[in-house]
Amino acid sequence: MFSIDQIVKALQTDKNTRNTAMTGAAGMAAGMLLSGGGLGKLAGNAVKIGAVAAVGGLAYNAWQNYQKNQQGDQQAPERDAFIPPADDAVGHEQLGKTLVRAMIAAAKADGRIDADEKEAIFARLETMPLSSEEKAWVFDELSSPLDINAVVARADTPEHASEIYAASLVAITADTASERAYLDALASKLKLAPGLVSEIHQAAGAKAPEAASPSVSPFAYTPAAGNL
Repeated sequence: MFSIDQIVKALQTDKNTRNTAMTGAAGMAAGMLLSGGGLGKLAGNAVKIGAVAAVGGLAYNAWQNYQKNQQGDQQAPERDAFIPPADDAVGHEQLGKTLVRAMIAAAKADGRIDADEKEAIFARLETMPLSSEEKAWVFDELSSPLDINAVVARADTPEHASEIYAASLVAITADTASERAYLDALASKLKLAPGLVSEIHQAAGAKAPEAASPSVSPFAYTPAAGNL
């Protein structure tokens, strides 16, 4: 089985650039951090409890808050819809891969994974107790062209869609026009309600989302056949 948490640790950048970023439901996502640039990271408690649980807790908390603000009697989704049961190893692995892919794609949105960053990540991978298959998987994800539609295609449920957005959000600082435009396009393609997107930003301690200008981004939303 893939060690998603070890892969996330390998993607971490300089600890001195970390800023506290978010809390999650029942403290599950406490200690998740952002980097000042390049690929974001999950650290502290997030690494201890697992990246999937950390992102899942954040998305679950945001969804609950969103449902509370909606009119009518709407039932919040079950926690298991965000965080697979402990005995579901396959579910954890597949969701973990989805979230890591989303993080890497978001970091590519502003071109911040350059040759030097890739080399640094590969060097960290060599120090991790990872199999050759796991290292090759990360290499392929880092080296492949950015494809927002491939990220969106992994959203097989509305809950996973919100987790993909949450993972993408914590992977970047969203302080450039291209990063904001990427997140705006991602939310549109994932068909996330604006109110839910705002709750995810709030749960992550991130700046409220802004609509990106199509003139500054190659990621402006255009409906695609077969897209979620």
